[in-house]
Amino acid sequence: MAKLLYRLGLRSAKRPFAVLFTWLVLLAIAAGSFLTFGGTLVSTVEIPGTPTAQTTDRLEEEFPDAARGTGNVVFQTEDGSEFTGEQRDAIVDVLESTQNVDGVADAVDPFAADAEMVDQQEQLTDGRQELSDAREQLEAAPEQFESAEAELDSAEQELDAAQAQLDAGIEQAVASGMPQAAAEEQFAAQQNQLDAAREELAQGREELETEQADAEAGAAEIEEGQTLLDLGDRLLETTNDYSVVSDDGSAAVGTVQFEDQAMAVDTTVREAVVSELTDRSIEGVEVLPSQELSMAVPEVLGWAEVVGLVVAAIVLVIMLGTLITAGLPLINALVGVGVGALVALAFSSVVEMNSVTPVLGVMLGLAVGIDYALFIVHRHRTQLKAGIPLHHSIAMANGTSGNAVVFAGSTVVIALLALNLTGIPFLGLMGTVGGFVVVVAVLVAITLTPAMLSLLGRRALAKRERLTLADRQLRTQPKRQVKAMSSTRAVLTAIASIAVLAIIAIPVFSMRLGIPDGSAQAPDTTEYQAHAAQAEHFGPGTNAPIVAVADIPADLSEEALLETTVQQAEQLAALDNVDHVVPVGENEAGDITMFQVIPIEDANHESTVNLVHDLRGLDPAGEVTNLALAGHATGTIDVSSALADVLPLYLAVVVGLSLLIMVLVFRSLVVPVIASGGFVLSVGAAMGAVVAIYQWGWLGEAFMVHNPAPVLSFLPTIMIGVLFGLAMDYQLFISSGMREAYAHGTEARLAVQQGFVQGRAVVAAAAIIMVSVFGGFIYADDPYIRPIGFGLAIGVLFDAFLVRMLMVPALMHLLGRHAWYMPKWLDRILPDVDVEGAKLAELDAPDETRIKTSTDSSVTTTNQNV
Repeated sequence: MAKLLYRLGLRSAKRPFAVLFTWLVLLAIAAGSFLTFGGTLVSTVEIPGTPTAQTTDRLEEEFPDAARGTGNVVFQTEDGSEFTGEQRDAIVDVLESTQNVDGVADAVDPFAADAEMVDQQEQLTDGRQELSDAREQLEAAPEQFESAEAELDSAEQELDAAQAQLDAGIEQAVASGMPQAAAEEQFAAQQNQLDAAREELAQGREELETEQADAEAGAAEIEEGQTLLDLGDRLLETTNDYSVVSDDGSAAVGTVQFEDQAMAVDTTVREAVVSELTDRSIEGVEVLPSQELSMAVPEVLGWAEVVGLVVAAIVLVIMLGTLITAGLPLINALVGVGVGALVALAFSSVVEMNSVTPVLGVMLGLAVGIDYALFIVHRHRTQLKAGIPLHHSIAMANGTSGNAVVFAGSTVVIALLALNLTGIPFLGLMGTVGGFVVVVAVLVAITLTPAMLSLLGRRALAKRERLTLADRQLRTQPKRQVKAMSSTRAVLTAIASIAVLAIIAIPVFSMRLGIPDGSAQAPDTTEYQAHAAQAEHFGPGTNAPIVAVADIPADLSEEALLETTVQQAEQLAALDNVDHVVPVGENEAGDITMFQVIPIEDANHESTVNLVHDLRGLDPAGEVTNLALAGHATGTIDVSSALADVLPLYLAVVVGLSLLIMVLVFRSLVVPVIASGGFVLSVGAAMGAVVAIYQWGWLGEAFMVHNPAPVLSFLPTIMIGVLFGLAMDYQLFISSGMREAYAHGTEARLAVQQGFVQGRAVVAAAAIIMVSVFGGFIYADDPYIRPIGFGLAIGVLFDAFLVRMLMVPALMHLLGRHAWYMPKWLDRILPDVDVEGAKLAELDAPDETRIKTSTDSSVTTTNQNV
């Protein structure tokens, strides 16, 4: 590999314009691909196959409207007074205007929704009054029926008496000699009257019986109505006066419903909705779109990131001595990031890419791009000052430091690609994109850096250095004598560094994982203000509604369905940490019912996490079965749980990988254990610092943490992957010099100090650059980016300065020659990777004029390792 890189560096140095043109063309192609094929980034985190994802998929099938993406907008009066009629009308008009945006399905008027809830309450009140009136009538009915029946009996008796008199009259007439027919005809009119009266009496009795039957049926209906009203009251009680308009009438929450699912809503649609809401001002009313509506893609480079680059540039100037040389690593890093990040973004239309993914790629690309170029440039400058010819020096630097760069970059790439082993798509994609950007950074370092060094020529050295070299003063300076550190110092250094890292790592044992919500945004953003206003007026839990879906029998009667709904709602409402339970309804088939559960606290609060576990542990009430949950709170818990489950496996893979790589590079069984143990300590301390600041809120003001919350769920995994690769970089550049000195016969403890002195300057500069670049992202606008930037920055700081430059040399000094223990049988079968590029010493410099430091002395090259 070293000889291949030597030839690549020499060819790049001899054809600098061809290399430069090639990278510019690649950069143009990458930019064109992004502009042509770039898609939409998402600001949400989702893992397929989790319980929440499965429930969401079911909602899409059974409740298409409920599965659509939604976002709230909070309206509140500036002075806290109740909305005026004009303000209400203006709010309704603004919401209606959002319905004209392509991609928006509906916008819910909060005042209409509140009025509907009030109507339902009034209907229940009216129904109770009607039942009361009917019950009073029924209670009076028996007396009325008895009186009517007595009247009918009395009338019947009177008719019977009249009939008897009539019959007696007919008999008298017949007895007096009147023919029977004539007598009956004489009394026919009276008989007809009596018959008619009897018919009326019979009809009255029939009507009375009907009224009695109706009264009995009415009593049953009243009882049924009373049952329904009681169920309605119980159901209303579970809602606990839920409303989208505040009690004092000074705030209201409108909801915008998109046509697509939340993950599929285009950024332009969200921007258009936010524009409709905010461009039309309402006098005396604040309009606050929530985070779910905006979901803004974070800026890749803001002011804080630029400050980080400026600090890196200052370090480069101090390290390399000239502005033009210091600018070379920055240019190379920007070219590498441009090509790598833009190519990755071009695939965002094909794969679902989180907005953090390209930012992570930019972080890594800038950091490793600058560092890798620095290693090669620093080696080249050292060789130039030693008198090595220009092109040969460039090629040698590429074959030695460039070889180490390829190896170091490979460890970073392997660690990042190993994120795919977690089985979590978005995390694997982050690792793949980050690994691709690092690959591009390595390619830029070993091709564009030699080309740029060739164009710089001797100007890679400062004017003073060139004059010193020309005046033959370089060789006359006395060589610094290196002494091994004392054993006492080594013991104290090892104990102190390990103790400091262990103490800082203590908070990691209380780490909780979560996903940032609107409360994590900057206080001056509408996302934060909307979250805070909704929490203030309606309760924190309204920012994290939980959707509960359950199966029910499809053949239930209306009363049975209502009773089942009430039983389930009451069971949900009886749980601790539940504020409201709002029935949503049933699907078209009538076999699935849905509730909205509003917790007392927001999604990241521990009580809400406990509530989700309680909900999932319920044995559903009555006819309900298969209770399942969805929503931001459950999604956060599922994602965090899935990531926490794979974290130990990933850590084991990374640590195991580091052991194998270190054994191969340093041909020792002890050095890998020290290196990997140091990596675990630095990662643990970095995570502990993250917990202390972002979860506990220590130094919150200094790091823009105004609302401490659980640690970003995928941050520990990302930190392990990235910091592993970078830790191996620093271990390589510190320990390879030690290994080389020991292999050439230097006493073990002295070899440790020689290697440390040889590599400490460039490793310190590289670490400071890394910290500067990562640290620039600590003050980014996006709450996802800030903890990532801090975690990586503090992790590099701990690993480079406490582990690689203090703990490792101290432990290796104490171990002496035992640090390089390697079984002979294993040494024979392991391949020689020659990371230091020692085989390049066999190569002769090409025919070109050497810089003579004296007429009677030849210039010798050193195999100094950087």
